[in-house]
Amino acid sequence: MATESAKRLSPRRLKLVLILTILGASALAMLAWTQVWVHAEVGLPDAGTQVLQIDGAIAAPALTALALSGFALAGALTIAGRLIRIVLGALEVLLGFSVFLAAFLAVRDPSQASAAAVTAATGIAGHESIALSVLGTIVTPWPFVAMGAAVIMAATGVAVVLTSARWPGQTRKYQAVRFEPVAAPDGSLKTSTQSGGAPAGSTEPAPRDPVGDWDDLSRGDDPTAR
Repeated sequence: MATESAKRLSPRRLKLVLILTILGASALAMLAWTQVWVHAEVGLPDAGTQVLQIDGAIAAPALTALALSGFALAGALTIAGRLIRIVLGALEVLLGFSVFLAAFLAVRDPSQASAAAVTAATGIAGHESIALSVLGTIVTPWPFVAMGAAVIMAATGVAVVLTSARWPGQTRKYQAVRFEPVAAPDGSLKTSTQSGGAPAGSTEPAPRDPVGDWDDLSRGDDPTAR
């Protein structure tokens, strides 16, 4: 279904939709990272109990770097060529898998995901000691939201790889003017331009374009040599 929908979109709109989807999924993962993931009831050394709220920054600290990488990847896709788009699409799939794994590990073992907060509150360290001190945990929906964002990221990465050939190529706003000698009917040589500049048959050079000169310098050409 997603592939059929992509085929109905124009290349420019397809590119925009996929990049916005990556941005949206990365933002959703970042939002989930800021929320509470686990409510952990911890037994304190003085025989009391305390309920700790474990947010995504503690339960899955790598999530923020992964989400920020998604933002950077979306920006790179806006200017990437076809081959680089394929590479970036594969990286987006890897990012989605990594986000999913980070959230899944927190859901699978919420007491270990709460380890840093438990150690800070009780001074207890070590996997077995922390597991014994955590009397109970309640997992909120936010890690599942992060996993959903991860699935979207991975699926969008696959779509980028499969549709990168359809994306519009880069266009140049300015083109350098090239003067070439052209034979006139009487056998004399006159100057014409390939694009823009002075009209054919005119001996007056076209006004210099600072932007075109800058483009020539970027390519390693000396615009003053012409």
